[in-house]
Amino acid sequence: MEYLSAPGIAPGKVENRRYQSNIARCCLRENTLVILPTGLGKTAVALIVAAKVLEHGKKVLMLAPTKPLVDQHRTYFSEMLDGHTVGEMNGLMAPVKRKAIMESSDFVVTTPQTVSNDLDNSVYNLSQVGLVIYDEAHRGTGNYAYVNVARYVADNTISMGMTASPGSDLKKIEEVCDNLALTKIEVRSDDDPDVSPYVHDTYVNRIEVNMPKELMMVSDQLRTLLDHYFLELTELRLTNPNWPPSTKHMLSIAQSLQMRLARGEKTMTVFRGLTVQSICIKILHAIDLAETQGMSVLRSYLRSVNENAEAEKPSKADTELVKRPEYLKVWDIVRESKVEHPKISRILSLVSQMLAADPKSKVIVFTQYRESCDVISEKLSKVTDARVCTLIGQANGGLKQKEQIEILDKFRKGIYNVVVSTSVGEEGLDIASTNAVIFYEPVPSEIRTIQRRGRTGRKNDGEVYVLVAAGTMDEAMEGAAKKKEQLMRDRLETLSGILRSKRGLPPAQKGLYEFNNIS
Repeated sequence: MEYLSAPGIAPGKVENRRYQSNIARCCLRENTLVILPTGLGKTAVALIVAAKVLEHGKKVLMLAPTKPLVDQHRTYFSEMLDGHTVGEMNGLMAPVKRKAIMESSDFVVTTPQTVSNDLDNSVYNLSQVGLVIYDEAHRGTGNYAYVNVARYVADNTISMGMTASPGSDLKKIEEVCDNLALTKIEVRSDDDPDVSPYVHDTYVNRIEVNMPKELMMVSDQLRTLLDHYFLELTELRLTNPNWPPSTKHMLSIAQSLQMRLARGEKTMTVFRGLTVQSICIKILHAIDLAETQGMSVLRSYLRSVNENAEAEKPSKADTELVKRPEYLKVWDIVRESKVEHPKISRILSLVSQMLAADPKSKVIVFTQYRESCDVISEKLSKVTDARVCTLIGQANGGLKQKEQIEILDKFRKGIYNVVVSTSVGEEGLDIASTNAVIFYEPVPSEIRTIQRRGRTGRKNDGEVYVLVAAGTMDEAMEGAAKKKEQLMRDRLETLSGILRSKRGLPPAQKGLYEFNNIS
């Protein structure tokens, strides 16, 4: 293996990959959004760019959306940068301490909200910063803290965004580029000739399962109930005739009704419409759980609906829903049933086979819901040789970021060999080389699909298994993700042209950073 040789980069540490050096050259000349599949070394590109900026006596500020990612980057750059101090800041520190870290460190990594608040309060400025790196740059929309930080970045400072998947919405990608002052897009895929030599094969396996009779009965009853209430919304002239019943449709109806209410329209249509669309959202969620998750998770959700209906101040939607005969039939089935989703048994079989074939295997199971995470973990803990842990977010009594970091560290060391994770494990985190990733369900987001898939095939060939319940919402989610992923790839080229035409100028030359001593 040939290693990168450059001032400021520790020798014998970073593999010399031509595509990374080529992308780094672009970043040094023009503010660039770097789009690379997970595992192809976006951080190594940032390292090359950072070393060149540091060589010229400027500081580097790197922003990452979560504390685990910040810790990960601090560890990486501390090891890879030679002769430079790497500092880490967080919001728990006193402002005076953060100011001292900014002044004394060559390279600073932190969460964006911390810097945003400090800049607003004039704790320090970015006058000595020559490079700002936005990790997971696709977050740079709306009121996210990246957007505010970017307002303080000087025109002669290099800005660099990094993401594995910016999404398929052209307007959102353009918004990210506008918000972060990014004027060029450098994108590579596994198929590009300069990338393919470094890519390990990832085999995607679609596993279709059939719904058991009891879950189908539940789904049918819930869909009958949904039809009843959707018809009522239609009769109230609140639905779009070209749009089937969906959560997105219901949220659109709610937004329209709230606007009418804010304008002072206090009519039966508005109040009844708000109740009915709320009932529809609850039914749609129950259908999703029945078809894609299973009986245990659905039971937990319906129990919460029942409890809300009996609360001291219950909502009209809950109170009405639990009295419907279709709902009562569903609750009777769900309450008594011992049936689990067939996906559970397939996961147990897959993990068992992998560990039997190679006891050193590492597996990640992704699932949409925390309740499913608990059920899957409990079942997998009974598989021979499986050492199982769960990785969940901080909300509602979940894992603190320190606990998340500890779990990932134990997974890297092999103390755990199976991680069951919610979306917290999808983005950015260096989870370690895994042999397989299992999707408990397809997700309709191309960003999340790419992030999930990228957890394997990083240091060796990997397998991806996607579990799909036949004839259910799983199939719709699977199709949506595929369509959006293709759209994303098609539209990135279009956006590059748009950015250049908006600028109306040749590429901006930063001028300070010649790139002639990287080998």
